[in-house]
Amino acid sequence: MSGSKVAVVGATGAVGETILRVLEERAFPVDRLGAFASRDRAAAVRFRGQAHDVEATSYDRLAPYDVVLFAGGDDASKDLGRRLAEAGKLVSDNSSTYRMELDVPLVVPDVNPHALGSARLAPVANCSTIQLVLALKPLRDAAGLRTVRVASYQSVSGAGRPALERLEAEERALHGVALASDATPFPSAIARNVIPQIGSFDDAGNSTEEKKIVEETRKILELPTLHVAATTVRVPVRYAHSEAIFVETERDTSVEELSRAIAAQPGVKLVTEGIVTPRDVEGQDMVYVGRLRAEEGSRRHFQLWVVGDNLRIGAATTAVRLAELMLVRRAEHAA
Repeated sequence: MSGSKVAVVGATGAVGETILRVLEERAFPVDRLGAFASRDRAAAVRFRGQAHDVEATSYDRLAPYDVVLFAGGDDASKDLGRRLAEAGKLVSDNSSTYRMELDVPLVVPDVNPHALGSARLAPVANCSTIQLVLALKPLRDAAGLRTVRVASYQSVSGAGRPALERLEAEERALHGVALASDATPFPSAIARNVIPQIGSFDDAGNSTEEKKIVEETRKILELPTLHVAATTVRVPVRYAHSEAIFVETERDTSVEELSRAIAAQPGVKLVTEGIVTPRDVEGQDMVYVGRLRAEEGSRRHFQLWVVGDNLRIGAATTAVRLAELMLVRRAEHAA
């Protein structure tokens, strides 16, 4: 794969910094790196052992780059993502801006890579959706899916660096250190607490995060009528999301058959003994599936526990893999 001029927009945020790290780890073919954010900053990020200046984001500054990875934030993506793709750039976008657009594929590389086609704009699915569909794909392939219900327990890093800093400040406050500010990204205290709200509620009482999971899961799994229900909860964990998943299959099956299917799924690690927790999976690109069991001997109702690092498999690693896949597809079409 020949080298490319690669831009990372939002490079100073938690996801942006992780993207830079993943680009290095995966030896992505970067001939020239551009780091962008809301304003100019000198030597604000590091890549391949070198400090790099960060530039304020604009179309003109991004235009010279071949590959543009947006690290999150709807505004920059909405203004520039489609415009850059139409100009021939390959765009991997961590925002929610284009995920449900009918003309834009929503791809998780180990689930539905065929859906990418020759697209130049590839949204990264919601972090909790990514680990959900990685766990569900082998079940769908083995026995079909009739219903999916999921309760998520999502780490604060999913809300960005300000959320991490707020958790740390509240934890210090519990030990007598006064909060420096009342500003918080959460609707309630997060330290020693759980918050059953991620995003705003609609008139029916569903949060934006819950609706993302429902809609994106159907699109990625190519099951537009699948019954999906979700409750999303923010928990005082720094990194990695957890999910309790309850499925009904279309056909009779067994824990043994489903275990074999999960074990064969790329990007997934089946845990057959003990438990797996968020701290166990920090810094990893695998989704872990454990506690697979049938409900009271049922051959169609099953439960499972799924854990994945939301900054990596749920965002940065998937973003980089989508860019890799687009480069391969471009080379194939050029051949």
